[in-house]
Order: sequence, then structure tokens, then C-alpha cells
Amino acid sequence: MTRLLATLAAAAFLFVSAGVWSAPPSAEQALKERVLGDPDAPIEIVEYSSLTCSHCRHFHIEILPELKKNYLDTGRAKLVYRDFPFDQLGLMAAILARCAPPPRYFQFLDVLFQNQEKWSRDADPVKALARIGTLGGLSESDFRACAENRTIVDGVLQTRLEAGNRYQVNSTPTFIINGEKRIVGSQPYKVFDDLLRKLEK
Repeated sequence: MTRLLATLAAAAFLFVSAGVWSAPPSAEQALKERVLGDPDAPIEIVEYSSLTCSHCRHFHIEILPELKKNYLDTGRAKLVYRDFPFDQLGLMAAILARCAPPPRYFQFLDVLFQNQEKWSRDADPVKALARIGTLGGLSESDFRACAENRTIVDGVLQTRLEAGNRYQVNSTPTFIINGEKRIVGSQPYKVFDDLLRKLEK
């Protein structure tokens, strides 16, 4: 319980002005591509990731902030986040983020990755996810409805299937940059920086 309370406190801080979302998104809205940065940026970084993956957590906490500052916020590149859940809990977490208010999608990812060890190891992790959703403006009933929506569930799983078939993705995180498989794993920032600089030439 103490661990869950700490998770909820962290979520409340990030969702300080969240309010309540009027209605959950449609399946089409939930499955829409999620982009961080300028959609028209010349370099596209596609990230395949699982919210229960510790290496993905490391990337989002340690590497992404620098990448965001130097490339995404400046219009040099954009990051497209795609789900590649490895287990049922990862699938539920992906659905939570996708069914949350769209403007808060990446905030949800931040909370889920930063507190991964807490909610994923809770005695009732799905309940812990539902409480995080409530703090971010998604009611528990709406979260449950999304989790039972076969179109949304199948859409997330289809993304994973396509990643395997098209790019041979079999581990997370995997990054496809400008349509080619380039980086596998949570590599140091310099690995990303060196490659992106080459692509800019």
C-alpha cells in the first residue's frame, strides 16, 4: 500500500491540472499515431516499447530528456511511440495511456515509466493502473471499458505484430529511424546523437 501511495502522489504531481475528461476516446482516436515533436520534422524516430520493460524505462528517464531537448524540441527530429507489449500487464498499461486524454498521452508515459517498479509490482497492478488513470482524468469505468474494447486491444497487438513482420522487432526498446532498423536497446545518448548527426548531413 505504501508503494502504491507513493506512485499516486507522483502521478498527482504530474497531473496537477488534469481535471476530468468528458468521455473516453473512440477506438480510432485511441489508436491514432502518437508523435512527440514537430510532425513535419525531417527525421523520424519510431520507438517500439513496452511499459513493463526496464530498458525502456531507462531510455525514457535517462536518454529521452536529452534527445528531446536537442532534437525533438528544436524540430530536427520527431519521435513516434508505438506499443510493443511483452505481457498482459504491459498491454493494460498501453491501453490506459491510449485511452487517457490525448493531450496527456506522453505525460501518462512519463508517470508509468517513472513509477514502473511500483505499480507493476503492486498486489493488484491493474487496480494501481486504474488509480493512476483517475488522477490523470480517466475514470476507472472508462479505463475498464477501454480494456474490454476488442478493437483497441486488437489494434495495439496488431502494431506489435506488424513491427515483428516488417522490421523483425523482437526486443524493446527498438528504434527505427527513417524507415530502417538502426538502434536496439537503451543505448547511450551519444549513439543516438552520432547517428542523427550523420542523417542530417
